[in-house]
Order: sequence, then C-alpha cells, then structure tokens
Amino acid sequence: MARVTVEDCVERIPNRFELVMLAAQRGRSIGAGAPLTVDRDNDKNAVVALREIAEGTVNLPDLENNLIQSLQKVVEFEEPSIEDMDLLTSGADITAEQGEAAPEDEISADDLHVEGESGEEIDALEEAEALFEGMDADTEEAESGEPGADGGDED
Repeated sequence: MARVTVEDCVERIPNRFELVMLAAQRGRSIGAGAPLTVDRDNDKNAVVALREIAEGTVNLPDLENNLIQSLQKVVEFEEPSIEDMDLLTSGADITAEQGEAAPEDEISADDLHVEGESGEEIDALEEAEALFEGMDADTEEAESGEPGADGGDED
C-alpha cells in the first residue's frame, strides 16, 4: 500500500489550506455514509479522502460546493427580480378587473358561507346570535334608563 503524500494531492489542489478543508469535508462525508471511490485498505476516513483527491476519483467542484454550504451560517435566498414583482402586481390588477377579490381585500362576514353544517346547527347559531343581540339591547336600556320598544312594564 502506497502512503498518500501531500505532493500527490498538491498537484490537484495547489493551495494547502483548501486541500485540508476539502479533505476534511470529504472525510466527514465518508463518515456520514457516502460511498467510497477507492479501496479503504484499513485506512481512516481522512486518509481515504486524501487518496480519493490524489487519484482524482472525487468531483472537486461538488466537494467545494458541499464545503461552502456546510460552512454557511445563513442560507442565501434568491430575492425576487423586478420582473417577478411586476408579474405579481399585474396579477392582482387582473383579478381586480375580473371582479374577483384581490388577496389584500378584506372579506366581510356576510360573504362567508359555512358548508357542511346541518340545518339544526345553523338554527342554533341564529338563536344564539339573537339572544346575544337581545342582551346587548337590555344592557343599553339599563344604561340609558329608558324602556325599550318591547312594551315593558309601565304601571
């Protein structure tokens, strides 16, 4: 078994710091279960990673991208371009022209319809609303001191 020397790897990656970083990343990948591209020969993951780099059996640009992604603390998101923003705003204009509610428009309670409710549940809901409205009227009556229009007791 031939020992991996730095000279073999430096031919592929001239910067020694980058070589160490890439070999360490590949070693972590091997430890996580990535398939080997060379025989292990009872070597540790770091040595196998260096041998893979020296023999050129590993894709260096992919390894570099994996290294960069692993070191990033904040994942970069693509900001929408001006064209995309124009399309989004024109989409809202189109829905407004077609008479449909634009997403930012509010929906009133009268526009809502509950499907799947039985008639009894709807009747119970209407009775509860009527009782609630009646309680509001009684409260207003008590605060103002005037009898309501319900023909209250006047002796």
